[in-house]
Amino acid sequence: MKITKVEPFQLNWGEGEKGSKAALVRIETDEGLFGLGEASPMQGGLASLGIIKHDMAADLIGQDPLDQAVIQEKLFHKLVKLGPDGALAGALAAVDIALWDLKGKILGQPVHKLLGGAWRTSLTCYASIGGNAWRNVDETVRVVERRVAKEKPAAVKIRWDGDRTKIDVDIPGDIAKAKAVRKLLGDDFVLGFDANNGYSVGGAMRVGRALEDLGYTWFEEPVQHYHVKAMGEVAQRLDILVSAGEQTYTVQGVTDLIEAGVRMVQPDIVKMGGITGLMQCAAVAHAHGVQLVPHQTQPSIAHLANIHMLSTIMHLSKPVELADGWERASAVFKNPSEPVDGRFTLPTTPGLGYEYDEGEMTRRKIAIA
Repeated sequence: MKITKVEPFQLNWGEGEKGSKAALVRIETDEGLFGLGEASPMQGGLASLGIIKHDMAADLIGQDPLDQAVIQEKLFHKLVKLGPDGALAGALAAVDIALWDLKGKILGQPVHKLLGGAWRTSLTCYASIGGNAWRNVDETVRVVERRVAKEKPAAVKIRWDGDRTKIDVDIPGDIAKAKAVRKLLGDDFVLGFDANNGYSVGGAMRVGRALEDLGYTWFEEPVQHYHVKAMGEVAQRLDILVSAGEQTYTVQGVTDLIEAGVRMVQPDIVKMGGITGLMQCAAVAHAHGVQLVPHQTQPSIAHLANIHMLSTIMHLSKPVELADGWERASAVFKNPSEPVDGRFTLPTTPGLGYEYDEGEMTRRKIAIA
């Protein structure tokens, strides 16, 4: 069996040019099978999709899709001078996910079986609720209340998504929102707080202490992600679990965070090597006694790849992320675009196990120049 076609494309979730878009790749074989993969959608994923089309596709044609690990390493080292972070990592992730999907279809097994088997076939979700930097206290509470009623999550994470060029903008206001959400959901509800890199070390300490008093479970990316030592300093000085890694693109980068003192790492399957990369992170996290809780905000291919991988983790400590706008995938994908009673069910059909409307996908597909 050989790869015969590599097609990177955008998938428009909305109507018109301004809608949000997924960055996908379809890899086909001479026996009529295909696999789908997904890259990070930042700026529409155009940089990663362009790398796949112009720098990877020719090397993929004629390859045996079961040689997935060899293919990945060859592509990485051939293109490493593009920078191991960012667009190259996203491109590699998309190809990797597509090849795992293909491998499952070739062998007639769901991806989690190829990874060693699932510890669980149903995974709880947490509601990841963004945009709170721009809301007042009452607005934040109303948004959280709506999401909890609709999704029935096992936990809630409130995100700030503020201006990353500014830090410590409104610490009293941030703490007030955290207090209001705790009051709304009660003392026993599991809560996380994602600062989106919004504080100095001093500001992070002040907010972190308040979160400890409020019984929050984790404090995500309190300082700028590129200040690894500062992230580690905050993690070591606070009692609350500090997490980071959403913007880390290599297993070496995840290791740097752990060595700095971070005890919950959150790499994203579409940013750092796909299923293969995330499995490597799982091994590193397990070796260091660190929690692996992947960041993941894409509701179709990446989501399925993520839950297949997470099902294989013995000591899975947190629910699966359910981000804003998750329902957008239901226009194309039939399963599992939204959780049922706060849980995702692991597919058992070969590959990733997606089902989709071919006509709707074709209509929404945007070719890469």
